[in-house]
Amino acid sequence: MEKKDFEAWLDNISITFLSLTDLQKNETLDHLISLSGAVQLRHLSNNLEILLKRDFLKLLPLELSFYLLKWLDPQTLLTCCLVSKQWNKVISACTEVWETACKNLGWQIDDSVQDPLHWKKVYLKAISRMKQLKDHEAFETSSLIGHSARVYALYYKDGLLCTGSDDLSAKLWDVSTGQCIYGIQTHTCATVKFDEQKLVTGSFDNTVACWEWSSGAKTQHFRGHTGAVFSVDYNDELDILVSGSADFTVKVWALSTGTCLNTLTGHTEWVTKVVLQKCKVKSLMHSPGDYILLSADKYEIKIWPIGREINCKCLKTLSVSEDRSISLQPRLHFDGKYIVCSSALGLYQWDFASYDILRVIKPPDFSNVSLLGFGEIFALLFDNRYLYIMDLRTEKLISRWPLPEYRKSKRGSSFLAGEMSWLNGLNGQNDMGLVFATSMPDHSIHLVLWKEHG
Repeated sequence: MEKKDFEAWLDNISITFLSLTDLQKNETLDHLISLSGAVQLRHLSNNLEILLKRDFLKLLPLELSFYLLKWLDPQTLLTCCLVSKQWNKVISACTEVWETACKNLGWQIDDSVQDPLHWKKVYLKAISRMKQLKDHEAFETSSLIGHSARVYALYYKDGLLCTGSDDLSAKLWDVSTGQCIYGIQTHTCATVKFDEQKLVTGSFDNTVACWEWSSGAKTQHFRGHTGAVFSVDYNDELDILVSGSADFTVKVWALSTGTCLNTLTGHTEWVTKVVLQKCKVKSLMHSPGDYILLSADKYEIKIWPIGREINCKCLKTLSVSEDRSISLQPRLHFDGKYIVCSSALGLYQWDFASYDILRVIKPPDFSNVSLLGFGEIFALLFDNRYLYIMDLRTEKLISRWPLPEYRKSKRGSSFLAGEMSWLNGLNGQNDMGLVFATSMPDHSIHLVLWKEHG
């Protein structure tokens, strides 16, 4: 057939073909294929490969590829990484996708990291840790043995755990090894706090004492309370120590001399917690950088200025019920921005700038749940049976861990949280070390620790 005649014939056939239904088009193609020889079938196969199996990630500009990939969830993207080396390279370099996925899992994001492959690796580590939490397999347990009577006081800092006991001793433990670093003779300890050089103890003998770790010597004795001292806090920069007692008072002392500077009255129950903290927000009553004292009893949280004037006035009193029908749990969180405390009604969060209640979190069966730690992303809670992790963005419990029959305490000093930076978001390095510690009826210390990453 001449070229001119062929082109006319092809145009005529094309017009007719376009007028057919899809079924008729398919039948026409099937018929043509049946009439084709090897040369025609090979030609058809080669062209179909190009038309139907186009690698859009390879053909598109990288920016357009990233835009398309953002619409896929991370698990689908991980599957897509298996298509080819090219796909794996492009998908792994899509930083925004992996950063967003990590944030959604409660992971901290360091925007200064520029390595395009970094965040995919972080996501894989994050999804593994979150699966462990969901499956209740993220922790392991250990015990510290050494006291011969009940352990009433615990305090944790920088990998070290201090325990104070009725056996008239305090011990300092390295949590990672389980070894006792220091053991000194003290009075009965209702509360403890320490740093590298010294240990401060509040006692059932109504006094507070300061001890030197290296020698075990008592360097200061604070006398003045008429009831057991249940909580202490101090600040070397201010040269101030504060104490809360069963005599319903809070005392402010000169740390270096032991002199009582002030006695704060107004509580009508045992003062079970005092917190000395630097304020991070501005309000009518305080400015960022001001030191603030919080004290808590069974029903109220009181906020005080740190001054040396006698009879200084309470700035504010917080409670969850006007008729004192609802008691607070004996734990208190204050980070300079928010005050958080749990009660039988739920977990209360106050804005420290305004003293307004920001929210009340009410997970199921909250009546016996106590607060251990509160961050920007997670909260650590526990009751008589389990340790819980709550995602504060959804207010849902995402993990739990069984607890043994630990020693109960109405003052909250015989149990505590360990490392707490992960509550502001996990990052792959802060999910290690101590999670929770509590004293046991056999005088041992029960530890809950992060498992190493699998």
